[in-house]
Amino acid sequence: MMEENICELELRAILETSNDNIVITDGKGKVLRSSPNCQSIYGLKIEELIGKTVDDLEKMEVFSPSVTKRVLREKKEIQVMQNTLTGRTVMATAMPVFDANGEIIRVISFSHDLTELRQIKEDFEELRVKMEYYQSEIQELRDKEQYTDGIVLKSKEMSNVWQLIQRVALSDATVVFLGESGVGKNVFARAIHEKSSRSKEAFIEVNCGAIPETLFESEMFGYEKGAFTGASREGKPGLIELANKGTLFLDEVGELPLNLQAKLLKVIQEKKMTRVGGTEPKQIDFRVIASTNRDLAEMVKEGKFREDLFYRLNVVPITIPPLRERKDDLLQLCEYFLGMFNDKYRTDKVLHATTIHEILDYSWPGNVRELENLMERLVITTENRIIYPSALPFHQRNSHSVAYEQEEEEIPEQAENLQEALQNVEIRWLKRAYRQYKTTYEMADYLGISQSSVVRKLQKYGINS
Repeated sequence: MMEENICELELRAILETSNDNIVITDGKGKVLRSSPNCQSIYGLKIEELIGKTVDDLEKMEVFSPSVTKRVLREKKEIQVMQNTLTGRTVMATAMPVFDANGEIIRVISFSHDLTELRQIKEDFEELRVKMEYYQSEIQELRDKEQYTDGIVLKSKEMSNVWQLIQRVALSDATVVFLGESGVGKNVFARAIHEKSSRSKEAFIEVNCGAIPETLFESEMFGYEKGAFTGASREGKPGLIELANKGTLFLDEVGELPLNLQAKLLKVIQEKKMTRVGGTEPKQIDFRVIASTNRDLAEMVKEGKFREDLFYRLNVVPITIPPLRERKDDLLQLCEYFLGMFNDKYRTDKVLHATTIHEILDYSWPGNVRELENLMERLVITTENRIIYPSALPFHQRNSHSVAYEQEEEEIPEQAENLQEALQNVEIRWLKRAYRQYKTTYEMADYLGISQSSVVRKLQKYGINS
């Protein structure tokens, strides 16, 4: 009798001190005992639990699903996730107790409250989603930056080109850039490389029109030692070999002679090459990007470019529009290059409004390259801080521009007092705005005052009479 009392005390102590929620049922699923902390999990006091079956409790949605029912049915230890009446999530584990005949006489279940852990997981998931969203937003803002290594993305045409480049960079597809000389095809080719999975490897640029035909094989494929007279004793890797794991950029590919096109096609197709004087072919892994200012399709018709090489290169053609067709980018490029060369030469040159007008009117046959060279020339050669139209090589000098520049450079008029001096300055600014802009709204924006003030001052000084 004493031993039974001790066992009862031990069992009660286990139930009352355990951190787990313990429920004991008989072989038919009726609750016999429960630990006190079950109330906080299931929402019922011990006396409300004891005597009820797990079927009753499940119907009352005290917990769902019942782990004890599964143990009684499957006669083995079971573990399930339960939702409780109090809105908690618990991990419930139950095990059967068998008698000598193999019949279940008790089911003991333990449950751990995972509500806090689930909340942490949900908070983490929400944070992860937000982080992905913010990262995508940041990347989108970066992609919309006006300047990207000298690439201006203001015009719709260039924005479309840049979006296509972003998509293509993620693949290993061959790209060919089409467009006039000087539009920046090499800049875009490098941008694809830097945004690709090969960005940490070499970017090898080959000017196909600059390599003499007699040196093409040795430059492109390299050579083994002693391959020919004058060859290096150690041999030399070719440009294709140097592009292994990276990107091979074939600039002005339309300039290649037909016989060299065949050799290049073989390497691109097989991704194998043999050095001049060698016997063992080497496997080379490289991505091909090409560019040309010529019409390759027309060259194919004329028999000047191999059709099979054309289709091998023309997987993703991207046309870069000339500068004259994207005036929206012109001013931003001027600002970019002017700032770049001001920093380089430690100057503070600015373009006069009439200079900007002439720049906008010019056709720019040399495209971005011509503009970049001009900005550097202007920063270096002009004496004054303000760069006037006369400094432009394409400037058409006339009496109006001469008078304008003389007025800008002249010493301010003498004034008897501050009031008169300020009036003279105001008149000069108004005249300047009147010559440069067509409407009083544009003048107001330039002068930083309201449109009504512009009208009133023009009338006051008789400038528009």
